[in-house]
Amino acid sequence: MIPRYSRPEMAAIWSPETKFRIWFEIEAHAADAMAELGIVPKDAAKTIWDKAGEATFDIDRIDEIERETKHDVIAFLTHLAEIVGPEARFVHQGMTSSDVLDTCLSVQLVRATDILLDDLDKLLAALKKRAFEHKDTVTIGRSHGIHAEPTTFGVKLAQAYAEFERCRQRLVNAREEIATCAISGAVGTFANIDPSVEEHVAEKMGLKPEPVSTQVIPRDRHAMYFATLAVIASSIERLSVEVRHLQRTEVLEAEEYFSPGQKGSSAMPHKRNPVLSENLTGLARMVRAYATPAMENVALWHERDISHSSVERMIGPDATVTLDFALARLTGMMEKLVVYPDAMQKNMDRFRGLVHSQRVLLALTQAGVSREDAYRLVQRNAMKVWEQGADFLTELLGDDEVRAALSEEVIRDKFDLGYHTKHVDTIFERVFGES
Repeated sequence: MIPRYSRPEMAAIWSPETKFRIWFEIEAHAADAMAELGIVPKDAAKTIWDKAGEATFDIDRIDEIERETKHDVIAFLTHLAEIVGPEARFVHQGMTSSDVLDTCLSVQLVRATDILLDDLDKLLAALKKRAFEHKDTVTIGRSHGIHAEPTTFGVKLAQAYAEFERCRQRLVNAREEIATCAISGAVGTFANIDPSVEEHVAEKMGLKPEPVSTQVIPRDRHAMYFATLAVIASSIERLSVEVRHLQRTEVLEAEEYFSPGQKGSSAMPHKRNPVLSENLTGLARMVRAYATPAMENVALWHERDISHSSVERMIGPDATVTLDFALARLTGMMEKLVVYPDAMQKNMDRFRGLVHSQRVLLALTQAGVSREDAYRLVQRNAMKVWEQGADFLTELLGDDEVRAALSEEVIRDKFDLGYHTKHVDTIFERVFGES
């Protein structure tokens, strides 16, 4: 985790203190369940909670033990025994390290997901507000970076809202899939621990039992989870790239808020760069990068190996912390985004009516002209605008072949901007529902 791109609440989930607290709760709940089965004395299970339930685990001491044992779970259990005393012999009965490690990772990912879902809710609220603010702000749509036909800036933002709403649903599904608990012992057979223990721990930790674990929780679940984060990151980049393009000097239809005292360049005092959206593009690359090793973790040897372990120690914190930061940054950027409707209109008028070419093409075909001839007539006049700076409407009105098919009134009617925005309400109803 890089402090520059970390927020405290998410980072705390991955702290050693949080991890060891979760490990203890897993072990203590398992002891409670075994006490009900008569495997562990009930007094011993109570003592475990009484002596360590509020304890602060000594991270340095655990690290010291691990340097000798070369085993993190054994190091923790040894330290726990120092706190609990003789009753600690009843801790970890019939369990294996993966029972603790995998169940803990599930708890951490679930908690991280809840933060990410809240992040998405805040982003959706910001996008909805700005979409309605600019519902009727006409702007040019672009394909291949070239002027296409008019749309509204609100429709652009409604598209982003719909995309992130899909992201949210995918994340809800990913949370459901990752929220499993495995307390099944060596190679997952429950030979030395009753399945009811797993059920008890799962309930207490807010998880559900893994239907069949091979000493580890199957990593296809984790692959889907990190792939979902990668898709969300891609959606972040898509919106960020749009802002970057709109902020270009020769476009300047929208730009990131430039605060008092902010500096854009160490060399050029005039610069106002899209630093937030560029940063988000970079962060999105990192979150996407974590999906590949998560998928490679699926193919473990036989019932288990630990080739996934080092990967997850990195990608678990890094992917969730980075995405949390990115979503918060994107929300702030969109809340403060400065929009320039006049520049949008100026850019749309730059090529003097060319954006209405399809309407003229369709009108000619409706008037009986073949599509091939209609395309030729419209393109012939459009090229004069591109190459000579002519006015598209004027050229069409002066074209005898066009006028043979269309009256001046019909041609002028095809230059009505309102035609392109007549279904904006329908789009908004589809995206946001009845308002």
